Amino acid sequence: MRKSIFVGVLALGSVLAFAEDRPPIQPQPWAFQVPDKIHPADEVRSGPLQVPGSSKTFTAEEIDDLFNPPDWFPEEHSPAPGIIQHGSEGVQACGSCHLMSGHGHPESADLAGLPVEYLVRQMDDFKSGARKDPIEMSAIGKATSSDDARQAAEWFASLKPSAWVKVVEADTVPRSYVTLNGRMRLPWPGTLKERIGKRIIELPEDPARAKNRDPHSGFIAYVPKGSMAKGAELVKTGGSGKTIACGICHGDSLEGIGDVPRLAGLHPTYVFRQLLYFYEGEAHTGTSAALMKKVVPKLTEDDMLAIAAYVASLDPSQPAGPAHHQ
Repeated sequence: MRKSIFVGVLALGSVLAFAEDRPPIQPQPWAFQVPDKIHPADEVRSGPLQVPGSSKTFTAEEIDDLFNPPDWFPEEHSPAPGIIQHGSEGVQACGSCHLMSGHGHPESADLAGLPVEYLVRQMDDFKSGARKDPIEMSAIGKATSSDDARQAAEWFASLKPSAWVKVVEADTVPRSYVTLNGRMRLPWPGTLKERIGKRIIELPEDPARAKNRDPHSGFIAYVPKGSMAKGAELVKTGGSGKTIACGICHGDSLEGIGDVPRLAGLHPTYVFRQLLYFYEGEAHTGTSAALMKKVVPKLTEDDMLAIAAYVASLDPSQPAGPAHHQ
């Protein structure tokens, strides 16, 4: 898995470097959750484990079983189809990466409440190769049946989106690392800090609960200072012709319109990755990608980061989408 991540990111870089009439943008390891070579020893999780508010217990082995993810709060959603809860032959359960709330982690995506037809179309594009994910989803899309894909889409669409990421502007961030198994970014033990630079660093509010796939414990996304205002201008006005105002297609509060997905509250690292994919033009070639091709040609890496930071700060459960940042 680790080799495939590096190969995928390097392959993307080679495409970006030769994008016609555009300055090259190299893929950022922080955005693709590339595992670090050095990281602390894994914490031993022993005995039955619990998360706050749930009467369920699971062992670490059960929690890490990608074909049987823990459902800590089954009363909060309708019965999950088999593809969500147990996967299918050769395809891990959707709930293992996207959680049984649909919120997902920074290395995956937040699917809660997204339109059915949008989700079905994305799975069709993964299957055909019109949308490419060098790490996992291309292979999953090819191996997932159309019936399972639609069942999953309908179930994720039925979930209510909610604020899952708190965006914080900062000069320094906790030192962190990306695990080899699961590609999860976690803070180093202690109080070590480092400069944020031109990065988005998403860390779980509670690392232990995140490792246990707790759908009630969200994330903090640290972004460079000034990102919020810059992102708001680009998103709301298009930045004097640099791009197109996002609300035209995604709704005034970016809650989504029809089969156009919401942007409000999505993981900013995910949004940055997708903008980068649209920019390079090869990873997104499906019919719905055509509109986004007009959005990205003039954007810089800093612009993409700012847009991602701003849209992530919006609360998808609120019509006006108030920002959560400091």
